[in-house]
Order: sequence, then structure tokens, then C-alpha cells
Amino acid sequence: MKIDGTPYRTIWPAADGQGVEIIDQRLLPHALQIITLRTMDDAAVAIRDMAVRGAPLIGATAAYGMALAMRADAGDRHLGEAYQQLLATRPTAINLRWALDRGRTHLADEAPTMREEAAFALAAQIADEDVETNRLIGVHGLTLIEQIAKSKPEGQAVNILTHCNAGWLATVDWGTATSPIYQAHEKGIPVHVWVDETRPRNQGAALTAWELGQHGVPHAVIPDNAGGHLMQHGAVDLCIVGTDRTTAAGDVCNKIGTYLKALAAYDNGVPFYVALPGSTIDWTLHDGVADIPIEQRDAREVTHITGRTDAGTVETVRITPETSPAVNYGFDVTPARLVTALITERGICPATQQGLASCFGRAQAAE
Repeated sequence: MKIDGTPYRTIWPAADGQGVEIIDQRLLPHALQIITLRTMDDAAVAIRDMAVRGAPLIGATAAYGMALAMRADAGDRHLGEAYQQLLATRPTAINLRWALDRGRTHLADEAPTMREEAAFALAAQIADEDVETNRLIGVHGLTLIEQIAKSKPEGQAVNILTHCNAGWLATVDWGTATSPIYQAHEKGIPVHVWVDETRPRNQGAALTAWELGQHGVPHAVIPDNAGGHLMQHGAVDLCIVGTDRTTAAGDVCNKIGTYLKALAAYDNGVPFYVALPGSTIDWTLHDGVADIPIEQRDAREVTHITGRTDAGTVETVRITPETSPAVNYGFDVTPARLVTALITERGICPATQQGLASCFGRAQAAE
């Protein structure tokens, strides 16, 4: 996607060959800063502190983190230590484990002297695969937007509501939920995006709005609680969100607040789609509410907020009473019964065990 007209990925090898560069998403939308990861510890901090975030990008960053680990020490013991350290950074996003499992298996078959080169090659491959996967998600999701556009008066925009950031900033490029939107925009189909602010970290207001604006897609930021009102008044044609982990039965775990949007969509007859790569499916789980671990983050993310003052300085301020405790659940689970369909790189799948198994060519959805 583009920043000031220039195409960017969210992660790429540094020009000096000694590190990996990322966009520091903690500073957006107020500053665009590129930082370099030179060690595995740098990659772990970037994932844990959300300099990078979004399940697919977390996976790609972890793969590069393992490569940086192999540069420092390619022995078997350090391979195992790197795997465990990176795995501990974020518990909910399944792509993290998927990428690390793939890396550990691949590198275990390589001689230590070959592991650094093999690890960097695999990380680059994972990144390239993510770009193509997300492009294909967009190809399939575009058909849904096209169908709605044909039913509307000529020139009237298709109104899409999304939650959190499942854009190119959450992936290597294109995004998941945003890929159909970008492809519709590029095709000249009028689209307008309702961007949930997504408290407490405001990934919608800070990230989704920023990238849509950079790419020229019409949008408006709304308070998290406004979506139901818009649906009641016919101002939302469809919802498209992402997911950090999807069960074999089609339950989806996404940023906190997604479940409430799904309930509102269901009550108002608004299609609710979830865009995801196959790597986000956890085939070992069937009950998302019971089985998916929900990350509990620092309460400070709830009690404080960061923004730019009218004077142009970026400041963090407290918005709650000093004596009030806060709880910060990072995700919630939307049951499959509330999901209209899943948009994947393999096509549009019913949010059921049978639908996922058929879409991904598995004899059964649990192995």
C-alpha cells in the first residue's frame, strides 16, 4: 500500500543486510518512523510492545526474529530458546506459533552453519506468501462489494464497517479485512468505510484511518458504540473484520468489541464477514469462548490515552480517577453462528466445521 504515493510493506530486510526494518506503529498516526531490528530481542520487544501488531505481521516478524537469533548463535539450544522467547510475546495470535513451528521444523533439518541463511530465506518466503494470500482474500471479498454496488443507485458508495486494524499495517501488505476495500477502490467502485476507534489502543482511529487516508479511501472514524445506531438506520451495507485466531468450527477471536458489532449486525440483518488467511485457523480448537486464551494487557492502556495537542506536542494523559482500577481484555470471541461467512485465500467459506474443512481440503477440521 502507499504512503504519500510511495508503496511500502510493513517489514523488509535492511539495506545494509544486518537487520530488518519495520514501521513503528506505536507512533502512528502522529509520526512515521522506521526502526531497525538487529537482534532477536529487538524482534521480541517489537511484537510484545506492539511496534508491530496484527496476526500475520506478528508471524512474519517472529520468522525474522528467529533468523536474527540464528545469526547470533545457530546451535540447537539457542534455536529452542529463541522459539520459546518469541512464542511468549503474544499469546492469542495463532500466526505467531504457526510461523515459529514452521521455522523450528525447517531449521532443525539444516546444519548449524546453514541455519542463518535458511532462516532469512524462510522469513522472506513467509512475507511474500502473506502478500499473495492477502491479495487473494481481496479478490474473493471484492465479489461481495461488487454485488452490493450493483444493487445501489449509480455512484452511491458501499458503506463498510470495520473494527480495529486488519489493514496492511496488520499484515505484510494489502491487509485482510481491507484487501477487498482497497481492490474495490482501485477498481473505481465507490466505497466508504466506517472506522471504529477501537478503544483502548485506538487501532482503528490511529491506524486504519491513517492508512485509508494515505491510500485515498473515503472513510470516517466513529466511536465504538455508534455502529449499532448506524446499522439501525441503514447506513452499513456490510461489516468486514479480521481475526487473530479462528477455531475449526468457525468461531473467531478478534479485538475486543468485535462480538458486540456482530450482535448488532445480526439483529439488523447486516452481513458480517471475517477475512482471514488459513494460517490463522487453529484446527485443534472447536469452542472459541472456552478454549482461546484471551490476552490481558496493561491497565494503563485503559486509564491513559495518547494524542497530539493543539500545540503540536504528543502527550499521554490519564482519563480515569486515580483510585479506579481498570481491566484490559485484549480480545473477545464471536461465535460462528453470528458470522455470515469467512473470506479466505481459498474462497468464501461457511463459518462451520464442514465449510472450513471443505475450503481447505481437509478430511475433517480437527487433526
